[in-house]
Amino acid sequence: MRRILIVVMLISLLLGACGKTLTSTRTKVTFWHGLSGPLGDTLTEMIREFNRSQDEIEVVANPISSYTALSQKLMASIQAKKQPDIAQVFESWTAKYIEADVLCPLDSLFAEDPDFSEEDLLDIYPVFRESNTFNGTMYSFPFNKSVRAYFYNKDEFYRAGLDPDHFPQTWQEFREYNKLLTRDTDGDGKIDRWGTNFNVNEWQFVNLLHQAGGRIIDETGKPILNSAAGVEALNFILDMMFKDKSVYLVREYEGQNDFMAGIVSMYEGSSVSITHMRQQPINFNIGFAPLPTYKTRQSAVSGANIVIFRSGDRKRERAAWEFIKWFTAKEQTAYWSVKTSYMPVRRSAMESDVVKDFLTKYPHYQGIYSQLEEAVYEPQSSAWFKARPELKSFLERAMRGDLTAQETVDGAAAKFAELIAAEME
Repeated sequence: MRRILIVVMLISLLLGACGKTLTSTRTKVTFWHGLSGPLGDTLTEMIREFNRSQDEIEVVANPISSYTALSQKLMASIQAKKQPDIAQVFESWTAKYIEADVLCPLDSLFAEDPDFSEEDLLDIYPVFRESNTFNGTMYSFPFNKSVRAYFYNKDEFYRAGLDPDHFPQTWQEFREYNKLLTRDTDGDGKIDRWGTNFNVNEWQFVNLLHQAGGRIIDETGKPILNSAAGVEALNFILDMMFKDKSVYLVREYEGQNDFMAGIVSMYEGSSVSITHMRQQPINFNIGFAPLPTYKTRQSAVSGANIVIFRSGDRKRERAAWEFIKWFTAKEQTAYWSVKTSYMPVRRSAMESDVVKDFLTKYPHYQGIYSQLEEAVYEPQSSAWFKARPELKSFLERAMRGDLTAQETVDGAAAKFAELIAAEME
């Protein structure tokens, strides 16, 4: 009987010890995001690394199928008052959440953090600081940000008698390269190699608009994308399509696929496009280049930021900030950039060994990174978020030959003004 009692006591002690071991004292931070594929894999890897790096905080990620689904789920969670601790967002979403008073202002967390200084904040690229600041308060932090970039087939450049290490630097030079690279290579009277192709893309147009010296809105918030610069920007596309016939229209991922198949020599996409292209064999020498420029060198950034939702639990809010601070620190943002081709959010990342090693292998990528120095951002309002697909619809009609450049930008500007007015009612 005594032996049985001792065994029971030992089992109780062991179970008690296991219970203590399995009960985590970490502060849990829930994180909703819309990244998948190789980008999501890298994010998951980095979250695990953060969780292993300390024993006080555990980030629990919840991947959502798409940004559209993420937006819908976030709105539903806010209405139910069950939002996550942190989430990926775009500027226009942030504007809505500020109105709903559900976000934790990051400035207050900066002030409480002795390990985050003014110097740290100034290390963030200005375009990212400004695009995440609303009425003087920083409510979001840059997370996965990208720029437009060109990828080109060096072998095709060589075959066309062009320098494989020189990508066109101006609009005019780009147009000339397109003509030279568009040709009939087998003598059957049909073009089988093209300079490039264009998807209907609002982001591409916004870049061209800024490079032509234009803007989307003026200082008062009035849409001015139908300025002379807007017409010139769109005509740059249309002239290559309809006058030069060196560019053809594609949809979705057709442009990227045709580039990989060697049908086009130059492909414009997000800087992140290369991460997806590397999922299959690239059977030619590939080059990387920044966008050709015109009157300015400006280009627009895109991608998501990250916010902290109010929880009423300051400990959890601080824990959420600790993860954001870790993820966007010099070494982590450098690693994130090299692995995914998203942009580093800090200037100091360019001095990290991982970025230096990357640029030694791919020196032309320096030009893509350099675009951050003169980058701009799109309007932060939810009206612009709604106007973007309207702009895309107008651009598609122009690229199919149904509207002139002036009619296109006039229609898009009028629709944007209408959406701004509706937002103010």
